[in-house]
Amino acid sequence: MRLDRLITLKLVRPVQRAWSSLKGQTPAAGESGAIPVLMYHSITDSLETGTSPYYRVNTSPGRFREHLRFLAENGYKTISLSALVDRLLVEESRSKSKIKSKISDGGDHANSTANSKLVVITFDDGFRNFATHAFPALQEHGFTATMFLPTAFIQDERKSFKGTECLTWCEVREMHQAGIEFGSHTVNHPMLVDLPLPQVRNELRQSKAELEQNLGEAVRTFCYPYAFPQGYPQFVEAFTQEVAAAGYRCCTTTRVGRTRPGDDPFCLKRLPVNAADDIPFLGAKLCGAYDWFGLLQSVSKRLRRLQG
Repeated sequence: MRLDRLITLKLVRPVQRAWSSLKGQTPAAGESGAIPVLMYHSITDSLETGTSPYYRVNTSPGRFREHLRFLAENGYKTISLSALVDRLLVEESRSKSKIKSKISDGGDHANSTANSKLVVITFDDGFRNFATHAFPALQEHGFTATMFLPTAFIQDERKSFKGTECLTWCEVREMHQAGIEFGSHTVNHPMLVDLPLPQVRNELRQSKAELEQNLGEAVRTFCYPYAFPQGYPQFVEAFTQEVAAAGYRCCTTTRVGRTRPGDDPFCLKRLPVNAADDIPFLGAKLCGAYDWFGLLQSVSKRLRRLQG
């Protein structure tokens, strides 16, 4: 058993259950306002030999359907990433109002947050198998999702990225009309941290313009390609300023964890999901038992940067 799975299912999840039992609560995704954002890439039966389970990006169609059944049977509702950001801003404002109210009258107010069964499903890279496998499965359950497109590989004629066929603009428009949200994943899917700032700016703005031209509406969501460089705070600060200046409202990353009110909308956390995630592991991630990995991830990246 892989180490992160072992720690999550055999240590963190039991402790989480015991603590919730002591408080007379049932642990659920969204407790304390936290909402899980799932990160998928390719829905395919192709095996990823020689790759650690954590770094795999393929999820088989059968496993993906298992995930959706689990969500549906356990009462989860899906929302788009834009809707999540709207909700987080409302909850943050509500929380600030409660603090002011407590200071003024000394009263205690009940938490009216209704996030306990919300989840955001995201997909990176714009692969064609989203249309052939994921989209029909999502429709069966009345679920939505947010897909991030590297626009250089989304054309009227079929193109490929990383050896996998991508969506066409016709397919994108059809699924958008059916309720799927599309956001930017840059133009060329480069390592942004290695580019000069003007080139980063071009990747952000050109991809947004192409998406808006093809969708006929404003595009507000962005997804950082490759691993998010959280160990480089100066770059992150400059980058997030560029994202906001380009007109985006948020940016998803590879930082691991669930999203909570008060989180920076331009550095949103997600939960990586692939074919190795069976139902017990997926359920633990949704309930927050995998959030510990985000702290380890952050510390290790900072240490690697210091050592480098």
